Amino acid sequence: MKAFVTGATGFLGSHVARVLADQGADLRLLVRPTSNLKNLEGLKAETVTGDLRDAASLEKAMSGCDTVFHVAADYRLWVRDPNEMYRSNVDGTRGLLEAARKNGVQRVVYTSSVATVGFTSDGCPADEESPVSLADMIGHYKRSKFMAEQVAMEAGRSGMHVVTVNPTTPIGEQDVKPTPTGRIVVDFLKRKFPAYVETGLNLVDVRECAQGHVAALEKGKSGDRYILGGEDLTLKQILDKLGQITGLPSPRIKLPYIFAFAAGVVDEAVTGLLLRREPRATVDTVRMGKKKMFASSAKAQRELGWKIVPIDSALRRAVEWFRANGYA
Repeated sequence: MKAFVTGATGFLGSHVARVLADQGADLRLLVRPTSNLKNLEGLKAETVTGDLRDAASLEKAMSGCDTVFHVAADYRLWVRDPNEMYRSNVDGTRGLLEAARKNGVQRVVYTSSVATVGFTSDGCPADEESPVSLADMIGHYKRSKFMAEQVAMEAGRSGMHVVTVNPTTPIGEQDVKPTPTGRIVVDFLKRKFPAYVETGLNLVDVRECAQGHVAALEKGKSGDRYILGGEDLTLKQILDKLGQITGLPSPRIKLPYIFAFAAGVVDEAVTGLLLRREPRATVDTVRMGKKKMFASSAKAQRELGWKIVPIDSALRRAVEWFRANGYA
C-alpha cells in the first residue's frame, strides 16, 4: 500500500500515520510550509509540501499513491474569517477527492466528525441514522464538516471507493495544538476549571480511533459512514477522572446555562474582537453544550470489528504528555 495522508502533523492524523507505518505501508504525508513537524519525529515517511486549498498541489503530491486518508481539517470553535474554514474543510475535501480521481486512487477514507450526527436534548445516544440537517449544525466548524461529509459520501456513492468515519472526541498524547478537547485537560491541569456546565461527550482513545481508520479501509462500505466512539461521560465525570489521575481537585460548582452563555458573549467580545485571539469560551460552544454528544458505535462494532475500550488510559497518557511537553 502506498498511502497518502493529510493531517499527519496533527493529533489524530499522526496516530493514523503511525498505525499505517507499523503495518508496513509506504507513506507520503502532506505538510504545509508552516507545519510543526514534531509529531513526525521517528516516523519513516516521505513528506510533500502542499495545501488543501491548492488543488494543483494536491494532484501533484498524490501522484503514484493508491490509498488516501484525508484526516486534516480546520478544527476551531471560533474563527475570525469563517470563509477560511470553508475553503479548507469543504473546498479542500472536494479538491482532494478530485485529485484522487484523476490519480486513479483505489480507496479513500475520509475523517468526518461526530459533530455532524443528529443529537437530541434528551441525552439518548445518536447513531449514523439519527435525523439531521445542515440547519442543525451550530457554528462554522460543524457546518463546514457537515458540508464536507456530504461531498465525501456522494463521491462514495458515485463510483469512487470512499468510506467516511466519524470519530467522537479523541483523547490521548500528541495533541500539539491542542484541540478544544485537549484544552479541557490543559485547563484542568492549570486549575482553570473553577466550575462546570451540565453537558456530555463521548471520549475515544486516539490510538483506537487510528486503528478504526484502517479497519474502515479494509471493511467499510463505500458511501457509508461509521461512528468511532468510546465512553459516554458527562463533563463532571471527565473532570472527576482527571482529578483521580492527577490528584488535583475537581470542581464542585455547576454553572447555570445563562451564566455560561453570558461568559461566552463576554469572552468572544473581549478576547476575540478586541484582543484578536481565540476565546476560551464561545457562544457556539455553550450552545453545543446544551446537548449531550453521546453516541453509539454499534454499526462500527458490527461491520468493522470495532471495540469500545475504557478511556482512563488515554486520559492518563494525555495528562502525562501535556505535562512532559510544557503545556501545564
